[in-house]
Amino acid sequence: MKEFLKKYIGPKAFYAKTARIAIPLSLQNLLSSCMGIVDTLMVSWIGMVTAVGTAAQIDTLCSMISYGSIGGTSMFSSQFYGAKDYKNLKKTFGLSLMLAGGNAIFWFLVATFAGREILFFYMPDQEIIKFSMQYLNIAKFGLVIGSINFAFSYMYRSIQNAKVSLSVSILTISMNAVLNACLIFGFGPFPQMGVEGAALGTVIAQSTGLAVYITHAILTKQPFFGSFREMFIMDKDFTLPILKKVVPLIFNETLFGLGSTLFIKAFGQLGKSSMDAYYVGNQIYNTFLFIVYGYGSAIQVLLGVKLGSGKIEEAKQDANYHLGLSVLLSIILVIGMIVFAFPMTSIFKLDDPFVQLLAVQIVWVFAVKVSMRLFNFIIFSILRAGGESKVIQVLDSGILWVIGLPSAFICVNLLGMSSIVWVLLITQIEQLVRLFFGMICVRQENWARDITVLVD
Repeated sequence: MKEFLKKYIGPKAFYAKTARIAIPLSLQNLLSSCMGIVDTLMVSWIGMVTAVGTAAQIDTLCSMISYGSIGGTSMFSSQFYGAKDYKNLKKTFGLSLMLAGGNAIFWFLVATFAGREILFFYMPDQEIIKFSMQYLNIAKFGLVIGSINFAFSYMYRSIQNAKVSLSVSILTISMNAVLNACLIFGFGPFPQMGVEGAALGTVIAQSTGLAVYITHAILTKQPFFGSFREMFIMDKDFTLPILKKVVPLIFNETLFGLGSTLFIKAFGQLGKSSMDAYYVGNQIYNTFLFIVYGYGSAIQVLLGVKLGSGKIEEAKQDANYHLGLSVLLSIILVIGMIVFAFPMTSIFKLDDPFVQLLAVQIVWVFAVKVSMRLFNFIIFSILRAGGESKVIQVLDSGILWVIGLPSAFICVNLLGMSSIVWVLLITQIEQLVRLFFGMICVRQENWARDITVLVD
């Protein structure tokens, strides 16, 4: 037992350093999740939860792929920063901007020319599609802006300066909340725009955040921000080794994002009441994910810096400490979701008591999911720190498509199950399978390596 505790419980210095990185990142994710809660709350007051939730599926696809490209390049940026290789750090940032920006432009064109058809696929209800298109026709202009903000945010994390991202998030989220309220309901001199106001408020807030990011990077001469030539002119000896690691992650997030939205297709067959409850429950679940994503991002940065500076054995030991800490965090998250399920769902305008109870039950199912999702995301962060992108692809999107999605459609279409709670619970089998095989991959320690040597 003593050896076991020594392996998984670290010294105070480890937890102090982890907290300095993880807390700002977790707070940033919490603020973003709270903004999602506020947005959903406001549109629930005008009966547009399902309309906005359906329209957001295109943004989900865009964001997931951007996360794959930016998360992939961040594997290298954190290690380049650890190796004090600022020349390649600038090029890595430039590459992340090109990949994320190109992806966002693609989805902008999709939303412009095929938006209605895509939304109808997820929710074949003409009344809902009408309002979804009103939202999408404005929100699509924020796709490129949001992706570039994402690239800046991750780069600041990679250089262990997460406080900047946190500050920008506080600004943009505060603006978003105020503008949404004013533009949805028409407070003061603002017009009452309804669902279109929710989209416009978000785009304005995103644009302000981007302006702050660029201004700060220039004025403070950040090590990742340089001239056009320093960031965007690169040769194949630099780009090809990075793309070999990034492309599997982009492919993974594309499949995972598409798969995640197809769950909406499966659940959507259960009716509007089920979807209203699901969107509310999912927003509450996303709120509790702030620890998962914040802590996971911190792990990737901390391990990446150590691997890039050649401290391989220290990185291996720190990975065990992180797994040990995850047990405590998992227990906290589960208890929190169970205790706050009813109070948090009650703030939404769900007039039907059955729908409100359904939302509470969905949150309880998500409490089961969040405990396993925490461990899985920690595993992915450890693997990503060492560039194990192909393994992540199999564990993440592979298991979702082989186990998660089939189980959802089998429950709804073949077994005729009408309870979204039971369908959602059964689909969590995929999390268990992912956890089992993920731990095996971490134990093999193939991730514990310096990947900066791959770049000339």
